[in-house]
Amino acid sequence: MERRNTHIRSFVLRQGRVSHAQQRCYDTLLPRFGIPYSAQLLELNTTFGRGAPKILEIGFGMGETTAAIAAAHPDSDYLALEVHTPGVGSLLKLIEEQHLSNIRIIQHDAVEVVRDMLGGNSLDGVHIFFPDPWHKTRHNKRRLIQPPFVALLASKLKPGGYIHAATDWQDYAEQMLAVLSAEPLLENTATDYAPRPDYRPLTKFEQRGLKLGHGIWDLVFRRKKNL
Repeated sequence: MERRNTHIRSFVLRQGRVSHAQQRCYDTLLPRFGIPYSAQLLELNTTFGRGAPKILEIGFGMGETTAAIAAAHPDSDYLALEVHTPGVGSLLKLIEEQHLSNIRIIQHDAVEVVRDMLGGNSLDGVHIFFPDPWHKTRHNKRRLIQPPFVALLASKLKPGGYIHAATDWQDYAEQMLAVLSAEPLLENTATDYAPRPDYRPLTKFEQRGLKLGHGIWDLVFRRKKNL
């Protein structure tokens, strides 16, 4: 039986331009590195063909950061989620160019993937880098970081597993801090905001913003080990 969608989507599907190279990689590589959405649990070790730490990447954009992290950490596996076809094609192109074998892609709504496809205590970490801030007050309800989704993510983490979120919108950073701090399964690894971990590379957009004096906020919370 199909599950009804009761959550507010945190994205709008836009008709972005897909380059010839992105389309070629989408057509030829998605069957190998892509996983179709299905409302049944995914066995991650079987999916990647090995036992290794499993990190969920939500909303990878054009994939540069995901590819860089996966290349720098070949002993971990990355399940990458994105809804926009140009971004999926772009990451597949990077996978091909860099000969990466530790990334799998699901092109689907992250809330439904986490809810329907991931088992409890299955993840070692979650990355949510620069999600859409939906900065107009009337659109704040569309933000991905909301109490129900954070509770769902926390339930999928192994004890000691982490959620790492980053944003360049102070208002969203404050909401993230409040929501993550209120989740009983999680504890903050910093007093408030965390220093940027070495594994998260600076994007070109981020570097440009920092030069202009814009703020960047990282939050790293861990699942409590005694719960």
